[in-house]
Amino acid sequence: MFGPLHIAVPMTLTGMLTRTSHNPVVATAKSAGKALRAKPFRDRLALFGLRARGRKRVKRKHLIVREPVRHRTLFISDTHLGTPGCKAELLADFLRHNEADTLYLVGDIIDGWRIKRSWYWNDAHNHVIQEILRKARKGTRVIYVPGNHDEALRDYIGVTLAGVEVINEDIHRAADGKSYLVLHGDQFDGVVRYAKWLAHVGDWAYNFALAASGMLHNIRRTFGLSYWSLSAYLKHKVKNAVEYISNYEEAVAREARDRGVDGVVCGHIHHAEVRDMDGVTYMNDGDWVESCTALAEDMTGNFTILHWTRFAADVDAEKAEHEKALGILPAPAITQPRSDEPAPAKETEEDLDEEVIIDGSIPVAARDDIQQEAIKMASSAA
Repeated sequence: MFGPLHIAVPMTLTGMLTRTSHNPVVATAKSAGKALRAKPFRDRLALFGLRARGRKRVKRKHLIVREPVRHRTLFISDTHLGTPGCKAELLADFLRHNEADTLYLVGDIIDGWRIKRSWYWNDAHNHVIQEILRKARKGTRVIYVPGNHDEALRDYIGVTLAGVEVINEDIHRAADGKSYLVLHGDQFDGVVRYAKWLAHVGDWAYNFALAASGMLHNIRRTFGLSYWSLSAYLKHKVKNAVEYISNYEEAVAREARDRGVDGVVCGHIHHAEVRDMDGVTYMNDGDWVESCTALAEDMTGNFTILHWTRFAADVDAEKAEHEKALGILPAPAITQPRSDEPAPAKETEEDLDEEVIIDGSIPVAARDDIQQEAIKMASSAA
């Protein structure tokens, strides 16, 4: 039987991620004054670290290119760690650049169905687990609501594992005082509930579509294009799939209405959405195999869907290129914590210099020597 003691995940990465308060944009005199034009993808990202084949060892601080954004609450679900379809590299990048007082893991985080059939686990999946555990160690309340793919963890309801609380469902109280039911939502799926064998057949077909989508993603990434899911596109074009999503949303909203809460946060169907349904706020945080989305609550109680289909280093590299072409000098990244926010724990030099092994295609921040040269150039230009 699949359970947490049967998941032989090597926890070789320790410590916490870094936060950098300085982020100089790397500029070179060679490209100064040129008109704004597209550049080859690898050339454009050269200033943010070389990409290579295979794997490479980098310092963890070089995986964080900007100060993490602070949220009150983050909701993520359907990451399906343990499957080739999981976009673990993007998820780890998202977790590095986003912090929260409370992190909800709304089910299907680890795909027990797939792991029981065949083992799949790489360094990126390790990084995601370590990011979650780091947040728990640094004071974030981490709540795990199991889904159908990690249903074995429902045997551990009420137990706290490595700082992660395992519960069946929760009532989340937002900053504005509204209450929201938090659950995975598989209990409203008739196929999962009454024809589990059919759900496994559908899971096999879905994984096949994800494999095709993954190959397309690798091709697009070679040309510098952002992530786009073929499986999600097909799902939203099929009439029966659209009808299934609509019926599911209505059933979940009806449950929230019967419970007397203001809204509901769920996952399961891999379709991120925030909308009002007859006075009940229905919110689905999406997934990390198709859409790469999360749900975030800010300090005032407003909820938004966050899309993370590109690495932060890629986005910042393009921003640096535009600013460089327009002759805009990089502004120092000075961040002041809000008075009503807890001060983040300070990182040690050992944490800053800790090394991890990542895939060679993942961008990293500029190396120390290039950063120092950029600082000198910016100072002389001023």
